[in-house]
Amino acid sequence: MKPNLDELKTEMPEQIEGRGLTVFPGFSRMMDQTPIVFWDSDKNSDYKAFLDAACEIGVKVVVFHNREFGSEIVEDALERLEHATLPREEQRAYDRRLREMRVYDGFTCAIELSFDNDGIAYMFEVRTEWFDEMNHILDDIEASIPDDDDDKDEGPIGGYFSKN
Repeated sequence: MKPNLDELKTEMPEQIEGRGLTVFPGFSRMMDQTPIVFWDSDKNSDYKAFLDAACEIGVKVVVFHNREFGSEIVEDALERLEHATLPREEQRAYDRRLREMRVYDGFTCAIELSFDNDGIAYMFEVRTEWFDEMNHILDDIEASIPDDDDDKDEGPIGGYFSKN
């Protein structure tokens, strides 16, 4: 069972500062161009060990990012689900589950801790199980939406386009 992220959101900055490190409240670094090495939180889920590793190599700043779940994610997913080509039963199940997830509005769904060393970002990430489920549903929906972009550039004779 994963920990309560709303509690960790308060506890983590205190632990970072308690080790003499600076907390830098930042955005998610998942899309950074910097190479990222992820902490294996399946085998070692204790973020304190991650912070200890940062201290051991002389890190001074730890980036702290927490993501709050918003019901607009659910609304967008439900809208996209209408365009999906999933089997009817699967579509109904996803619709039902997405509507149930509205109760998580305002909850912390993911936390990232990261630091840089020698041009590499080291990251510890923890997510709730329901947010992992939401991402799985979103991936399935996205994969089942027909890609109409391929047909837009083609004219009446596939590959040839005329403005006449």
